[in-house]
Amino acid sequence: MSGAEFLDTNVLVCAYQFNDREKQRVAQELVEAAVAGKFVISVQVLSEFASTLLHKASPLATPDAVTAILDKVSAIKLVVSDGELVRRAVEARRAYGIHLWDGMIVAAAERAGCARILSEDLNAGQKYFGVVVTNPFL
Repeated sequence: MSGAEFLDTNVLVCAYQFNDREKQRVAQELVEAAVAGKFVISVQVLSEFASTLLHKASPLATPDAVTAILDKVSAIKLVVSDGELVRRAVEARRAYGIHLWDGMIVAAAERAGCARILSEDLNAGQKYFGVVVTNPFL
C-alpha cells in the first residue's frame, strides 16, 4: 500500500452528510479516488463511519442504507488492526499526547506506508511518525 494516502473517518462522513455542500463535494471526490485505489482507510475508520451514519446521521440512514453505502466503499484498501497496531497507537499517545483512537489512525497510516493523512480532526501540518496531516477542507 506504500505511496497511498490515508483518509480519516470525517472525510467519509462528510461525503454522506448533506449539511455543507462544498465539504460534501470535496469529500465525495476523495472517496471516489479512494475507491479507485488512491487512498487507504483502516477497519477502525470503516467502523466509525458506519456507526456515525447509523447513530448520528439523518433518520434515513437505516441499516439497509448503510449496508448499501458500505458496499460502495468496499473497494477501498483496508489496514487491519492487530495487537502491534494498538501498541503503536499507545506509542503515538505517549509521543504526541493524542487520544488512543487518533493514535490508531496514525499507526494505520504509518503501517500502510502513507506520507499523508487527510483529516480535519488531527492538527493540520503536524507530523506523526513521519506522516503529515492535511485538512482537505481548507
